[in-house]
Amino acid sequence: MTTRAPIMAGNWKMHKDHLEATQLVQKVAYHLNEGDYEGQDVVVCPPFVSLRNIQVLLDAERLPIQLGAQDCHQESSGAFTGEISAPMLARLDVDWVIVGHSERRQVFGEHDALVAAKAVAVQAAGMAPIVAVGETLEQRQADQAAAVVDAQLRGSLDGVSVEDPTRLVVAYEPIWAIGTGETASAEDAQDMCAHVRTVLADLFGQDVADAIRVQYGGSVKPGNVRELMGQPDIDGALVGGASLNADDFALIVTHRR
Repeated sequence: MTTRAPIMAGNWKMHKDHLEATQLVQKVAYHLNEGDYEGQDVVVCPPFVSLRNIQVLLDAERLPIQLGAQDCHQESSGAFTGEISAPMLARLDVDWVIVGHSERRQVFGEHDALVAAKAVAVQAAGMAPIVAVGETLEQRQADQAAAVVDAQLRGSLDGVSVEDPTRLVVAYEPIWAIGTGETASAEDAQDMCAHVRTVLADLFGQDVADAIRVQYGGSVKPGNVRELMGQPDIDGALVGGASLNADDFALIVTHRR
């Protein structure tokens, strides 16, 4: 069996100003010791306005926390008021960029082709994309969850490079579990993450699929992360609300310790 290093990422969404962001990372780092970072990636994804502050903090304190962004534009530059390009993020030493989060898809109308263009732009700038997919409650109740995720994966990964499959992450986030307090059971999460890997194998071959990490996201908490991470096809967590609390996020990061 392929050994995949877990990736534990906090998506702060539109929370924390730059001062609060700095304090939060300091508190998270205080709760973690050197061994907690071994064998896994720990990532924080603050709002754009806090990226520079967090970058300086991570560099100055030599913290092994990696920096992520929550989105980017698909073009490298241009007359796109209010947007942020992938090269801009790369200059800030951002390592990971979330693309296709359900809130981007639902609230801002982003479609699979746009998500794919963003993922390609992230890779072209030397960073790694976290490509999010997931179904609504109505789709799950109609037994369409697998088909929806299948279509999202195929559309959102069109043109994406898998030359280094460790630098591509798929985040499965059932929309009905994001910020609701509801969580897919560990068995349901495993079933869908295994389905994701089956689709990846069809797209890229089994060896590549076995190397790509698949995160679960959706109301991940200290109380359920151990069971989720015990599943064979779940390789990490994309954490929303719980990542805003240093104690909780540290407990999630140390799920096996």
